[in-house]
Amino acid sequence: VVQLVESGGGLVQPGGSLRLSCTAPGFSANGCAVHWYRRRAPGKENEWVSAMSTRGIPRYADSVKGRFTLSRDTREDTVYLQMNDLEPGDTAMYSCVTTDGNSGCGYWGQGTQVTVST
Repeated sequence: VVQLVESGGGLVQPGGSLRLSCTAPGFSANGCAVHWYRRRAPGKENEWVSAMSTRGIPRYADSVKGRFTLSRDTREDTVYLQMNDLEPGDTAMYSCVTTDGNSGCGYWGQGTQVTVST
């Protein structure tokens, strides 16, 4: 089992910024893609937010394009989600998951809460 750990969430005012981190041990060596999802409330569906491919190419949902930026540090096995110009609609539990690759992929983290409010 590979344990993913997210961090960086918190309370921020509209227009503010946060940087989330997803530490995914071995994701680069295992050939994993790393995705971010968010869930606005318990029982709601997960919404796909962004993904970093195995080649380091980022993709974004239309709802966050131009505001969120993905980057990665393969030495630290960490993927960062820089979130700018945050809106109340971005309030959610953000989780990362590794996909593709070998058996070292396919794991979820516990999530980190982002709240955008005055």
